[in-house]
Amino acid sequence: MAPLTWRRHAWTNRLQTVLLLFALLGISGLAGALLFGVQGMWIALLASLLALLIEPAAGARLTLALYRARPIAEYQAPELCAVARQLADIAGLPSPPVLHYAPTPLVNAFAVGQRKRSAVALTDGLLRALSMREIAGVLAHEIAHIAHGDLRVMNLADYISRLTSLFAFVGQVLLLLSLPLILTGSAEIDLFALLLLVVSPHLALLAQLGLSRVREFDADLEAVRITGDPAGLASALAKIERVSRSWRTWLLPGWGNPEPSWLRTHPATEERISRLLSLADAGPRHLPRQEIPPLAPGIWRTRRGAPRWYPGGYWY
Repeated sequence: MAPLTWRRHAWTNRLQTVLLLFALLGISGLAGALLFGVQGMWIALLASLLALLIEPAAGARLTLALYRARPIAEYQAPELCAVARQLADIAGLPSPPVLHYAPTPLVNAFAVGQRKRSAVALTDGLLRALSMREIAGVLAHEIAHIAHGDLRVMNLADYISRLTSLFAFVGQVLLLLSLPLILTGSAEIDLFALLLLVVSPHLALLAQLGLSRVREFDADLEAVRITGDPAGLASALAKIERVSRSWRTWLLPGWGNPEPSWLRTHPATEERISRLLSLADAGPRHLPRQEIPPLAPGIWRTRRGAPRWYPGGYWY
């Protein structure tokens, strides 16, 4: 890909991120203003600023605990740890993320923490389904999220969205309490303002989902810059999409992958792969092509309990 085209992609993603964050702040400020006037708008803005400055570490530990993830020692996967260090160094992180192993057959990976102290969890299903080259692409994608501060951005977006929902909930409670006055004609209600207050959480959610999709595209782009291997990540995404399909996908089209696309947290896999494959001449490859060595019996695997059902599927 030509440098000019690369920069255009990067700046487009950044511009969309800024616009969507401002949209989220605007929706939250509007909900606060409709409820409490100018003071409500300032409450929303100041609360969002506070959320941006504070980065609780408890959330990262809780997420890892939910997956029963535990750190991977150097002797357990020396090649994998070496690749993670190399990718983190190329990405400019002050320290490599601590790799964690999650004993679940789900094919997934996720990052938590911040630039100075972060972790990347890889599930048993992902480690067994992908080659080292593909795992390196996935690692680069997660490290790109850390390097770009996406975890902080998405935490802020989630906080603003929840604050907007809280404003809407309080407004509906106040409306119910005011019903006797409204029915007796002692109080009036602005139906347009009420409608805006009710739909504001949904608008905030759509903006949050749009922001998530943009950050995924940006992480793909940065992963290719780090590895110089767009085909490796594209192959990983295709394999993850294929492995993750279940009988629900065939019986209930759209299960777990909402339609239309603006209801998704991630862009369509086909579109991500198409963009990755268009990144020709991304740069020199930094990663090995060999397969990941077999896992040592009894080192990583842990006994799993029975899966627990929840509305979106099974949690192991």
